[in-house]
Amino acid sequence: MDAIATTHHALRLWDGLLSQIEELMARRGAHASRTVVLVPYAQLMPLARRLWARRRPDGFSPRFDTTMNWAARLGFAPADEDLAFDMGRDLLTARAWLERAGLGARAGVLAGRLVEAAWQLGAAAAAVAPQRRAEWAGRAREAAVRGLGDASSLLALEAAVARIAVEWAAASSYASDTLWRAEAADGLDLLVLLQGLEADPLAQGLAGLLGDKAVVLPLDAPGPAGEVVLHEAADPSHEAEAAAACVVRHLQAGRVPVALAAVDRELTRRIRAMLGARRIAIRDETGWKLSTTRAAATVMAGLRACAFLASSDEVLDWLKHLPAAAPATVSALERRVRRTGLRDWGAVHAGRIEGEPAGWARLIEQANAWRERLQAPRPLRQWQRALRELLQATRQWDALEADAAGVQVLEVLGLAGSDEGRWGLAQAARRMTLADFTAWASDALEAESFVPEVPALEQVVILPFNQLLARPFAALVLPGCDELRLAPSPEPPGPWTAAQREALGLPARDALERALRAGWAQALRTPHCDVLWRRSDDSGEPVLPSPLVQQLRLAGAVPAPGDPREPRSLRPQPVSRPRPVAATLTVETLSASGYEDLRRCPYRFFALRQLGLQEAAEIDADLDKRDFGNWLHEVLGAFHLALLESAGAPQSRAALLDRVAAEVTRSQGLADGEFLPFAAAWPQVRDGYLDWLGRHEAEGGARFDSAERELQMPLGTVRLVGRIDRIDRLPDGRVLVMDYKTESRSVTAERVRGAGEDTQLAFYAALLEDDSLRAAYVNVGERGKTEILEQPAVVQARDALVEGILHDLRRIAEGAALPALGEGRACEFCAARGLCRRDFWSL
Repeated sequence: MDAIATTHHALRLWDGLLSQIEELMARRGAHASRTVVLVPYAQLMPLARRLWARRRPDGFSPRFDTTMNWAARLGFAPADEDLAFDMGRDLLTARAWLERAGLGARAGVLAGRLVEAAWQLGAAAAAVAPQRRAEWAGRAREAAVRGLGDASSLLALEAAVARIAVEWAAASSYASDTLWRAEAADGLDLLVLLQGLEADPLAQGLAGLLGDKAVVLPLDAPGPAGEVVLHEAADPSHEAEAAAACVVRHLQAGRVPVALAAVDRELTRRIRAMLGARRIAIRDETGWKLSTTRAAATVMAGLRACAFLASSDEVLDWLKHLPAAAPATVSALERRVRRTGLRDWGAVHAGRIEGEPAGWARLIEQANAWRERLQAPRPLRQWQRALRELLQATRQWDALEADAAGVQVLEVLGLAGSDEGRWGLAQAARRMTLADFTAWASDALEAESFVPEVPALEQVVILPFNQLLARPFAALVLPGCDELRLAPSPEPPGPWTAAQREALGLPARDALERALRAGWAQALRTPHCDVLWRRSDDSGEPVLPSPLVQQLRLAGAVPAPGDPREPRSLRPQPVSRPRPVAATLTVETLSASGYEDLRRCPYRFFALRQLGLQEAAEIDADLDKRDFGNWLHEVLGAFHLALLESAGAPQSRAALLDRVAAEVTRSQGLADGEFLPFAAAWPQVRDGYLDWLGRHEAEGGARFDSAERELQMPLGTVRLVGRIDRIDRLPDGRVLVMDYKTESRSVTAERVRGAGEDTQLAFYAALLEDDSLRAAYVNVGERGKTEILEQPAVVQARDALVEGILHDLRRIAEGAALPALGEGRACEFCAARGLCRRDFWSL
């Protein structure tokens, strides 16, 4: 504040206000120690005290307070079922109210909504004198269900929640009730209410109660407009960078402190991260959701991992963050679980991992012992004790206590101490399942904000948009001023209609709009103000400037020329295509897909096949077309083997195929819901395949020989390996090699169009010592059509392929480079693209 000119509008405003307060005290004979000045929000309290101390360094000072702070100092403890404005506690009370209303079965869905509605009504009820609250409750009961219909309507649950919220708010006592007592007013000579952008019903009620002892002074006064600069950004990243650059420019010009208005939470986090990287001292008055902190994430990961039907991903994610679990053992176990594809932790526990080392077994056993602690239902206090013991057993407790966010997490969840006043409630004695407790913990953490430690001398202050009033900032950066994030007429919170809001004493839309527009005008009075917005969102959807910005442009303001970001000169450092030599990395086995990698891109073969670098498979990923293809391969293979074993037995092929499909679905652990899209298409696929199979056997005389056959063939210094989907025998004794494809027919047709370009069938032919074999793809269409597409020159293609393999492997052994080609479709989904740096080459 010392760096701000005394001519700043906010300082001149305070100078006038404090002079008025002095005159009022002198005129009424009010002693400073018996004078209370109510400010709209807490951040103005230390500012007002400092400014008063400058005027009157000696003697007493009036008490600068907010209504909430004043009430808290007088002491108040809510009764068991009062609204406490504590999400963890109020969720328990909400369940009790819902159970008494006969809605206990829906409490998991309705409790959060009830708390939200009750908090809104509680703020309105607290602004009414206790002796008049029954009158307010009568109006509220009538208004709460207005327009929601009767108990038989589609809005019955909404009406029930509204009714219960009214009764809860009306039956509660509030900390502000102490301010309505006569003894609170007896100790005052003067109450000065500084009226902010929005009316404070409680402060206004107190002023009316005190009569001549109370004076209302407007805090929002007209002032000169500052220098406003407009910046239009292309997208959110550009907007964040431009806003950070504006802040840095102001700091370099000596404008300290700079206000950064938090219009959009995500955008503000981006800007804060950029400023933090430059080690700029930031005072963040908004903070962020406690649930998004690392401390909360680790605790919630433990609760999710302890669920009886927890997935392997959830348990492994938890284990990776436990100091009590050896990282090397966890990583090795994760690699094997992903390779095996065990999606459910129960399958891991059942010992379905082949070749399980002793270290893995101990880790699995220990993990299940930890998980067992949180299985049985119990009351809340026992859940809190069990979770605390789990965090201590896994050695997470000390890290949480050493972290500011961790300490807050422990406090919010009731793990830090034995606060019987907060948790020793009758409603907390209800037995909860682990799912109930997890949902309760998630909601409690989501409702709290974590505000980081304040630096000794801040350069930047992040604050809510509506708290710029009467604060002397040297400059303001106002990002997020687009039509979505800065609508001039904000949507009132909650489900209440305009008529309901008026009857309930809640702020109406027009009042919120007036407050927002007044705050906007106040922001533009900052000596230097940068206003930023984006042209499009991350999704590419176009976004218009806020109507408030458009008004500025109509008044003559134009976007600033140039870019606020400082240009930097960088020395070009082109990246050449990698050309590794891997003569010493001998190739012992070669598959069709491996050789296909070599043909498409030598570097891809080097990275994925010779070095053996592979992406970690997703365990819990959604099923896709590839999963359907793998399932269909196994189904058709098992079907033909079952058909071969039951030769001569009268049965329906369709029924047999359905039975095999059901068995494979169960064996692969596919859930009904996620497999439903493919199951819906299965009847058409089945009928189309059986129709083709009948024609294939009747017209060509082919007979099934084997399925999923593993073959090997030595070739020079390498061994060719592969698994052939299906082999048939033709009437003349020749072999017909087939590979199933579930892709579109045009893609399969392209494969056989050029024999020299297709690797797979030629490679399969090389696994068999047969110079007269035939090979084809069987395209199994999801729309009910199965078709065979034969490769007519497969023997010639095989011979050319064998010659090519020998030639390529010889050149690799001789030291030939394996360059990255960076061409065609091979690069679009290549797992090695990040290694070859394809996007940074100098072409």
